[in-house]
Amino acid sequence: MAQAPAPGGRVFQYKLVLLGDSAVGKSSLVLRFVRGQFFEYQESTIGAAFLTQTVALNETTVKFEIWDTAGQERYHSLAPMYYRGAAAAIVVYDITNRDSFQRAKQWVKELQRQGNPNIVIALAGNKSDLNSKRKVEPEEAESYASDNGIFFMETSAKTATNVNELFVAIGAALSRRNTPHSHPRNACCPVDLPMICFALCLSCLSFCCCSAQTAEEHTSTAARRAGACQRSEPGCR
Repeated sequence: MAQAPAPGGRVFQYKLVLLGDSAVGKSSLVLRFVRGQFFEYQESTIGAAFLTQTVALNETTVKFEIWDTAGQERYHSLAPMYYRGAAAAIVVYDITNRDSFQRAKQWVKELQRQGNPNIVIALAGNKSDLNSKRKVEPEEAESYASDNGIFFMETSAKTATNVNELFVAIGAALSRRNTPHSHPRNACCPVDLPMICFALCLSCLSFCCCSAQTAEEHTSTAARRAGACQRSEPGCR
């Protein structure tokens, strides 16, 4: 459930993207943060999912526009479309899977090379509830994060450990800049919409420049299974 805006404060809106291997728990982290829910078995994300949530920080309210990307390798080529223009990114790995940690390092490198120059990057070691099966020590991840100028936190979507704290820390880092991150506007879009996002309609595989609500509809299961895009929003090509 969204938090109430800070009374009399400013409201900033930021795009945040989650990246990482498949099955590391990206969707579970988002679901826990946005809806306070956890499901033991979560279907793999196809393309990306879009959700929003707010964080109240003293006199500032941060609204996150969250893009939860698919971790399968076949969707890697779509990732730049989602992290382009992002103010923040959470790179997630599974503490019981060392390969996912190595892959997380590659995502960090890619973000630092191709993402927003001022992007706030958080490294999240998820599934901390499975400590007995751990393959990545927190000291190693902390050292890597420190060396690369990003921050690190271990989380558990299952037990909710550090989930809210992770997003609050990102919100605090962004709000200290005092400048809301504005979404880029696609030159092909003939209308002026309040929130502009780049999205890929996963039914018709075409780019569209549309409102966040339309982007969410495009990435919904219903849209994915429709077989053909039935939308006719301004800006969709």
